[in-house]
Parts: sequence; structure tokens; C-alpha cells
Amino acid sequence: MPRGDLFPEIGPFETGYLPLGDGHVMYWEQVGNPRGRPVLFLHGGPGAGAGGVHRRFFDPDVWRVIIFDQRGAGRSTPLGGLTANTTPHLVADIETLRRFLGIERWLLFGGSWGSTLALAYTQAHAHAVVGCVLRGIFLGRAMEVDWFLHGLARVFPDAHAAFRGFLPEAEQHDLLGNYLRRLTDPDPQIHAPAARSWSLYEGSCSTLLPSLDAVTAFAQDRAAVGLARIEAHYFAHDLFLAPGGLLAHMATMHSIPGEIIQGRYDMICPAQSAFELAQSWPMARLTLVPDAGHSALEPGVRLALISALERCKNLT
Repeated sequence: MPRGDLFPEIGPFETGYLPLGDGHVMYWEQVGNPRGRPVLFLHGGPGAGAGGVHRRFFDPDVWRVIIFDQRGAGRSTPLGGLTANTTPHLVADIETLRRFLGIERWLLFGGSWGSTLALAYTQAHAHAVVGCVLRGIFLGRAMEVDWFLHGLARVFPDAHAAFRGFLPEAEQHDLLGNYLRRLTDPDPQIHAPAARSWSLYEGSCSTLLPSLDAVTAFAQDRAAVGLARIEAHYFAHDLFLAPGGLLAHMATMHSIPGEIIQGRYDMICPAQSAFELAQSWPMARLTLVPDAGHSALEPGVRLALISALERCKNLT
């Protein structure tokens, strides 16, 4: 096992496209050992999509890794599609994929929005989950969305000023509403610059120290449109979560083990949410990485995630 670094680059042994209805088609792939322990990777955003680097968290001799792009994201089509795109739809899509691949039970691995979706799926289908490895916890609460839209100005005033300043001064009183209006405009000359501004803001705040690689990845036009449009859509609808939110339904997960990995200085998803989740989940182990922000690729977070996967490889 590598020490604190990712496993070597690897390609999938199987890929496919799965029609979901409502005009959506899901891209999926399998990586690693076809006879290994099944683990599902859940990307962030919502709308960010998965990439080749995400395959590299998993020991290819141990894990049968299933990766997919959620509705409207990445290689799934239509890109940025908002019709029938809600959390319950995504939970149903995961179950459709599990049945399609003939998997009885799997480990869930997700960060940021991926942690939200992992919790929502587990609460709906606990019978299919052997455990969870979650990073950068986001519980989808109003105060967390408000922090992203406004509170980050207290730590990243420069990035927030650029994010806010993209909009005309008369529209800056409603950042979410006016960004969403632009992001859903069919004209690329209107939605593409708004998506780039939103995504640059998120990328600029995602690491403990400035990272050109992180900002560049977020700013790519195709990735930015999926991320910004779908994220704003979900934010405007309270993440489409059940009444009471995720913490109100943790009793359904009382017997499921969990690993919670959280950067101490995560500014996108502050550590308070990880701490409160751990308090509500007796079977979970919380690891606070002292020198990390939000990104899964920060060295301390990488090490903690790989170590957590090692501890989970014998779950049944």
C-alpha cells in the first residue's frame, strides 16, 4: 500500500451508459479487481462529475470500484440537465446501478456533496451498505448553503468579492437567485461566464494553501457548467432532502460503520458538520486532519482516506 500517496493511474475494465428515464443517461465504469470488494465512488458538487484521479484512491487488487457521473454531470447526458434532477432521483439511480451490476452490498465512498448523497442513500437502502467512508461533510442545511454563498467572505474576501462582483450591483442582494437565472439561460454567452465565475470561487476556496491545479480543474468550461448549474439548482431547493434533514434520520444507520475524514480548515464544508454527524452516528470514527482544507487531494486527506479504506476492506 502506498504511504500517503495515491495508487498508480489505472483505466476501467468496463464502461457503459445506462438509460435512467426522463431523458437522462448515466455514464458508469468499473475499475480494479472484478472479483474484489465492491465500493461505490460518489462525486461532489452536486454536478462536479468524476475523473480519472478518483480511481487512484483504491487498491486495485482489493477493490471492485464502481464510479458513475450523476444526472447532468460529467459524461452523463444531458450535461447540466435539471429536469427530474433531485436527490431522490439520484438515490434511485444508485439503486438502479447496484441492481444492474448485480451487487448485493457495497461500501460507499464520497466527499462533500458525495457525503450528502451517501448518507441519503444509506438511510433509504441500509440493507445494501456495508459501511461508509465520507470526507468533507456537507449535510445540506440552510446554514451550510448560506456559509458558502456569504460566510466565506470572512475568510476569502478576495474570492468572494470576485464572485459577488460578477453580478451587477443591483443584483448582488440575491446571489443565488441571480446566478441561477444566468446559469439556466440557454445562451452559452450568458451561462458559461456565470458557471466559470461560480466554479472559480469554489475552487479558490477548496484548499488550505492556494492551488493552481484546483482552480484550473474547477474552471474548465464543461465541468463548470455541470457543477455551477446543478449546484445552484440544488441549493435553491434545499438540496431536495427529507424534512428534518439527514441528522434526523440517523437511526436508520445505527449498525453501519463509518469513517469520517475532515480537514480542520475546510472552508467549503466547515468541520462543525462532521463533528455533529459523528455525534449522531455511534458506529463512526472521526478523523480531523490538522493541516488540510476541503480538497480530497490534500496530502493529509489522501493519507487519511487511504488508511480508512484499508480499515474497511474486511467489512461484510
